[in-house]
Amino acid sequence: MEVDATKADKMMMQPIKILRSVLSVQSTLSSFHPLLIEGHTSDTRDPSIVANQITNNLKRSWNERNITKPIILITQGDPLTEKGISAITRYVASNLGIKRCLICLDEHIDPQHAILADRHDVLYELTYSQLVQILNDASYDKQAKSSGELDTNIAQLTEAIENTIARKNAKRKAIGKDPLADWYKTYALLQEVTKSALKQISGEVTVAHATDEIREFSVTSFYEVGLELGLIDMQDMVNYSTEN
Repeated sequence: MEVDATKADKMMMQPIKILRSVLSVQSTLSSFHPLLIEGHTSDTRDPSIVANQITNNLKRSWNERNITKPIILITQGDPLTEKGISAITRYVASNLGIKRCLICLDEHIDPQHAILADRHDVLYELTYSQLVQILNDASYDKQAKSSGELDTNIAQLTEAIENTIARKNAKRKAIGKDPLADWYKTYALLQEVTKSALKQISGEVTVAHATDEIREFSVTSFYEVGLELGLIDMQDMVNYSTEN
């Protein structure tokens, strides 16, 4: 009897450890070097070819940066598709022989997000709100509690993303396009909070792009926000290039 791919994955899947507290998130993930791959869900290229290029880029970058911690690939709830970023991340994890950690939006933010997430080779799972708390705690560590009102990392990220959306909508209006959907803010925050909090936890992070052609109105394009705020450094980034 034939078993479809989804059932086969479930049969082979090891139990996922749910990290239920901020302390468990920090103590567990601090020993890893987190890897995030950013790209488009609508990418129509052969994901195995894209993944091979990303893998080569990563190996070269990690060698130059002398990364010694074990790598864990961070995914952010994308459902499995035949092509696009979800398929690409599966191939990269397979190429590198590494496990994955899944970050899901809390149910009150998007009740379907966790349900639809691809859990193939996922070792740990946690929620967006736990990473928000970690980033806010980092804000308190950096500023004296007696200095008055605290401008948290989350507050800065939220304001910067809202301002970026406003600028993008102004451009869209000028060319006769509708404004970005409301969910852009949610997923831009998920993207930027995830990598910023994981860098806070581990002290290091790698963010690899799956294309050099980042679409201006994509969620991926919000990567510039974390860079501008100094939550992510250019040395953490690995650009996609087919020239090497």
